[in-house]
Amino acid sequence: MADDTTTGGFAERLGARVEDTDEGGARVSFEVTDEHLNPAGTLHGGVLATLVDTAMGQAVRTVTDEGDVPATSQLTVTYLRPGKPGPLTVTAAVRTRGEHLTVCEADVEQEGTALAHAVATFALLHH
Repeated sequence: MADDTTTGGFAERLGARVEDTDEGGARVSFEVTDEHLNPAGTLHGGVLATLVDTAMGQAVRTVTDEGDVPATSQLTVTYLRPGKPGPLTVTAAVRTRGEHLTVCEADVEQEGTALAHAVATFALLHH
């Protein structure tokens, strides 16, 4: 289902936009600007970590019940190459669902080049 909405909260203030979600997947777009760069002039790793966490959380929400809130319990980000100003895309997919934990993966690409790969484990909080 096409969302084309902001993600809410911190990621929204950062400029992340959910472009698409489907059963077990999500795609987030982001425009890297000078304010997102570290002192070396490349995309700050914390921004990338936020983006992959946001995309994976959105993917997990597509396979949970109403009232279940995914909470990140582990996040591993492998930074492959530095990002630069311009658009990038994060694609996330649920890989394994257990009774209490869900494992998700995400890839970040900019201009057709992989910037990062992430794996996260989410616990479901019931509200």
